[in-house]
Amino acid sequence: MKQIRFQLPPSAVVVLASASPRRRELLEQIGLPFFVLPSQADEDINPDLSPQLTVQSLSLLKAADIAKTQPASAYVIGADTVVVLDGEILTKPKDEEDARRMLARLSGRAHSVVTGVTVIRCRDGKSISVCEETKVFFKEMSEAEIASYVATGEPLDKAGSYGIQGLGALFVEKIEGDYNNVVGLPLMRLCHILQEEFDFQLMWEVL
Repeated sequence: MKQIRFQLPPSAVVVLASASPRRRELLEQIGLPFFVLPSQADEDINPDLSPQLTVQSLSLLKAADIAKTQPASAYVIGADTVVVLDGEILTKPKDEEDARRMLARLSGRAHSVVTGVTVIRCRDGKSISVCEETKVFFKEMSEAEIASYVATGEPLDKAGSYGIQGLGALFVEKIEGDYNNVVGLPLMRLCHILQEEFDFQLMWEVL
C-alpha cells in the first residue's frame, strides 16, 4: 500500500486559514501537515468583481489576515468557494427558506463552482492566488426533495446550499472539472503551487 506526504521546507509550518472541515479533510488526504487557524476577516463581496476575482481576493484576504500573526517560518493557505448561476454569486444561505430558494433555482440546471486559493509565505510575503472552476449539472428536484434535504441541515453552511460530498450528491447528474474543487479545494492546483512556487516535495511511501 502506498501513501503520500509532503516534505516541507526546513522549519516550515503550514496554517489553514479556514474553519471548513471539508478543506481540513482534503489537506489530510494529501498528507500535508498543518494546523487550523480560521480567519476572522470580513467576507463582504464586491459586486463589481467577477466571481473569479471575488474568490481570489477573498482567499487572499483570509490568508493575509492570518499571515500577519504568524512567524516567518509559516505558510498560510486561504480559500473561498462560491456557486455561480446566471452570473450571480450564491453564497451560504441565510436560513432554511433561503436554502430552499437556492436549490429550486439550481434544480434541473447547470451551474459553476468557483474556488479561489491563496498561499502566502510569511518570510518574505510572497503570495500566489489562483482560482478553479467546475461545472455541476443538477437533476430536476421536487419541492418535497428540496424540503427534505434542507431539513437535514446539511445545506445551511455551504455555498449554494448543497454539499456534493454528502447527501447533495443525490442531486448531481454529472460534473465537468475537479470534484475536489466543488468540495472546497482544488487539490491538483494547490499541490502544483506548493511544489513549483514554494519548494514543497510530494513523497510517495510504501507501507
